[in-house]
Amino acid sequence: MPGVLSENLLGGRLCLQLLPRAPYSARDPAQSQTLGVTLERQQGVHAIDSDRRTDFDTWPGVLAYTPVGVEVFSESASGGEYLLMRLDEQFASEQLPSVAHRVQSCGNRRALTIAREIRRQLLATQPDLLALEQCAAALVGVAGSITDTTQRATPKAFARVMEQIAEQFQHPLTLEQLAVTYGHNELRFLRDFTQAIGLTPHAYLIEVRLQAARRLIERTALPLASIALDVGFAHQSHMGSAFRKYLAMTPSQYRSRF
Repeated sequence: MPGVLSENLLGGRLCLQLLPRAPYSARDPAQSQTLGVTLERQQGVHAIDSDRRTDFDTWPGVLAYTPVGVEVFSESASGGEYLLMRLDEQFASEQLPSVAHRVQSCGNRRALTIAREIRRQLLATQPDLLALEQCAAALVGVAGSITDTTQRATPKAFARVMEQIAEQFQHPLTLEQLAVTYGHNELRFLRDFTQAIGLTPHAYLIEVRLQAARRLIERTALPLASIALDVGFAHQSHMGSAFRKYLAMTPSQYRSRF
């Protein structure tokens, strides 16, 4: 199982951490100003600055800003890949709005795009520090414009679509099939899904397959060609293209880490 990948940037004023998918249970008051972006769907129980625990089902593309002192409890049986940024208090006060509670923006396409590029750089054998610093600064800039303080309600039909993809990602899926599950026509589904997640349905499907391939590479000795077919890629080179594009390495290079 991969560990946490960390990088201190901008003279120590911020620290990036790529948290792997893993079960967790944590309760801590925020010791620093933090930004977080979900890279993978997560489900569990949490309590934000409160003792009231509620179920959560967080999708990719949620950008959260948590100020110092806000107590966060979160627990998940499976977790999900997550990008965390810890900011020096003075730097944060200069760049981010002053808030007393957690602020978040759902389906933030810009934040998700930046976070995926940061992931790509952190996973690289030799991260490009200039590129990382530019991405980190850009993410802080996106967070500085957050105004939405509550998570938008998401239709139950979206949960059904997410479950369909989770259960059938190994097989070909069409826009028509997903739209039927959603209960609206293809154009309406495409628009609503992209706004809610920050990814198109196809891009999300590729991400789900990529995550599944990573877990099999990390935990098994299966041949890469078999893994590619098992997770829904047409062939090994198709999987290799996805790894190079989104993780900056080949599947063989990724396996060598474990």
